[in-house]
Amino acid sequence: MSKRAKTAEPESQTTIVGSSAFQFKVDYEQVKQLPTGKSVFSDAVSAGGHLWRIECFPRGVNEADRECVSIFLEHMSKSKSVGAFFEVLMMGRDGKPCLSHIRRAFETFEITEDGDTFGWHQFVKGTVVEKDYLAGRHVTFVCAIMVVDDSTILSPILVPSSDIGTHLGRLLDHADGTDVSFVVDDETFRAHRAVLAARSPVFRAKLFGSMSEATMPSITLHSIKPATFKVMLQFIYTDELPEEDELQDSSAQMFQDLLAAADRYALDRLKIICAQKLWEKVSVETVATILAWAETYNCQQLKNKCIVFFVVEENFRKVMFTDGYGLLLLKFPAIIAELRKRV
Repeated sequence: MSKRAKTAEPESQTTIVGSSAFQFKVDYEQVKQLPTGKSVFSDAVSAGGHLWRIECFPRGVNEADRECVSIFLEHMSKSKSVGAFFEVLMMGRDGKPCLSHIRRAFETFEITEDGDTFGWHQFVKGTVVEKDYLAGRHVTFVCAIMVVDDSTILSPILVPSSDIGTHLGRLLDHADGTDVSFVVDDETFRAHRAVLAARSPVFRAKLFGSMSEATMPSITLHSIKPATFKVMLQFIYTDELPEEDELQDSSAQMFQDLLAAADRYALDRLKIICAQKLWEKVSVETVATILAWAETYNCQQLKNKCIVFFVVEENFRKVMFTDGYGLLLLKFPAIIAELRKRV
């Protein structure tokens, strides 16, 4: 017999088509002598056009539960699947409902030969039953069943996609709150020290460390192009590259420059994105140059892919006559030696 413990309830609107509330009185002094895995049943009740009953295991379903009472709701009708809420609590010694061990759940019952069940393996410890709920020889379970319309959409609450990148990206469109500027060639870019420091350990050291830039309102950058810095800055704020139609330059050279900038400022995710973009542009004409950049900026995945492309005999023979091959031979002769061994 399959026992499934469920505790989650749907958050969507439901239509209740039938319900039933009843008490299940058990001679606990008698049934507590039953071995583990043996159960007693309540009378069948009708709710929403379906038959239901409660199954109680006084000494648990299995050895792991032997110190506890297990409670399950069984769907006895075999005509169609159905969704139902189930709630169970116990009467205290004073004859009043006690909320200390109330349990609620929702489950969609499927059609099975033996009847589908769900509930709790460890509803309450046997010692607690005898201490708090035993009245004379008996304990009483109070049960409620609510059957919902099969057509009800029991979908979870939909969580919108994160829009923090959109909100932070808007900061780039306004000068409000900016406290540092960067001059790249003849262009000036205003930014927020805290955002840059949060995204890049290199910027954190520059802007909040002991370097001279920490007290400078304007910082001049060299060895980076304005277009490259603009794209990198947008990535820092949004965690995304501009859309293809917004990206003025999508050439391999652009992504090589961006890869170098990402490496320089320790933007690891941007490095991987650039590596992906460069791999998409690999050809016989470009593979040697891209391999050189992958080696220079420690992009191991891109390097491995380029080598696999390179060592195909037909490709290697063609690549040898490209300008990129000469550059690769000049800067990284060890890689060329390795490639020749593999061909």
